[in-house]
Amino acid sequence: MKSIVVADDEPELRRNLVRGIMKHWAELDEIIEAADGVSALKAIETHRPDAVFLDIQMPGMTGIQVAEKLPEDCHLVFVTAYDQYAVKAFEQHAVDFLLKPYTEDRLLETISRLKHLGRPRVSQFELQSLFEQLGKKESTSAPLQWIRAAKGEDISLINVNDIVYFQAGDKYTTVKTAQSAYLIRLSLKELEQQLDTQQFWRIHRGIILNVHFVENARRTIDGSYKIQLRGCKDTLKSSRAYSHLFRQM
Repeated sequence: MKSIVVADDEPELRRNLVRGIMKHWAELDEIIEAADGVSALKAIETHRPDAVFLDIQMPGMTGIQVAEKLPEDCHLVFVTAYDQYAVKAFEQHAVDFLLKPYTEDRLLETISRLKHLGRPRVSQFELQSLFEQLGKKESTSAPLQWIRAAKGEDISLINVNDIVYFQAGDKYTTVKTAQSAYLIRLSLKELEQQLDTQQFWRIHRGIILNVHFVENARRTIDGSYKIQLRGCKDTLKSSRAYSHLFRQM
């Protein structure tokens, strides 16, 4: 194998993947980076790589849309934060994948598979079937499982189960975990449409709370609720419009 394309719209995640590949795959001649789907497809057409690592959610074109246009002799690795449903689809169709956040051992396994190109190439029929399954999954608006969030110059991938609450700010939304705080560009309205509403409650115009972290909720004189959190020193207050959520707790 001579060259590969690595496509991910998150610069730090992309650089980390490139560094990991370079560390364990010294025989490669070239690694071409792309920051969006359109650039990825252009790089594939220009460089004709032996393999591509494609993030699924990218601007311009999704990783799925790019993969549909791959030449037949190009091996495909999806880099995804999808849940186990998608993982099973990858396994069933023998397309390799890296599930974010992946371990170094998992990356080594992927590299080892790509180094031994004698394994059968997935047929276009199988790929099309996989794309259709993923497209259906994408359109069903499954609850968000992972959040990409910034802290300074660092980008982290956070499991939503570890998030205590989201709080709206002037330009960004704060993502608060028990250990730290991060920033994202998604608004609370956008988050509310993607999160599991059984787990994440809007308790205020500017706050969405993970109810699994509620220690207790105490009614105040004005009819709102003061909320103590498990594993987090912060105290939140619901607005009266959302007080009905806590009346049976």
